[in-house]
Amino acid sequence: MKFTTKDMVKASIFLALGLLIPYVFHLTGLPGPIFLPMHIPVLLCGFLMGPQYGLMIGFITPLLNAFLTGMPPLYPVGISMAFELATYGFTAGWLYKNRRMNVFVSLIAAMLLGRVIAGTANYIILGFAGKKYVFQVFLMSAFVKAIWGIIIQLALIPVTVKAIENGRER
Repeated sequence: MKFTTKDMVKASIFLALGLLIPYVFHLTGLPGPIFLPMHIPVLLCGFLMGPQYGLMIGFITPLLNAFLTGMPPLYPVGISMAFELATYGFTAGWLYKNRRMNVFVSLIAAMLLGRVIAGTANYIILGFAGKKYVFQVFLMSAFVKAIWGIIIQLALIPVTVKAIENGRER
């Protein structure tokens, strides 16, 4: 994969948005685990720049957020989110750019697979720490608690991707 300066600048913008948007949410008191503000720039990066950039920005964003702002806490949330968001970015980009799947299908598949990876990562991370991982808690946090974030993503991501792509064609 060839990394051009132009693509690195674009990826940096997605990374910056992945830092800024959650920070604004926390400043205003909006809970990140409900609205999932870090997910949006990562998913957009995957859709617009492809799987490699989606993977990189997805992995780096939660870790950098953890180091710079303490949100999410690095262990275990930041680490599991790194794998989850890397999966989002890669899967969205790969299905949409490489497999030419519909934006909705790609988004839903990325969101589901990312949550499976997050659950698996948490199971492993907590298992190493000798802590119990409760599947029902995972389901509640991944799907029920995050329902507003999921709805926002389903409404915002496809429209944004199509608007940016249509703008490129002009």
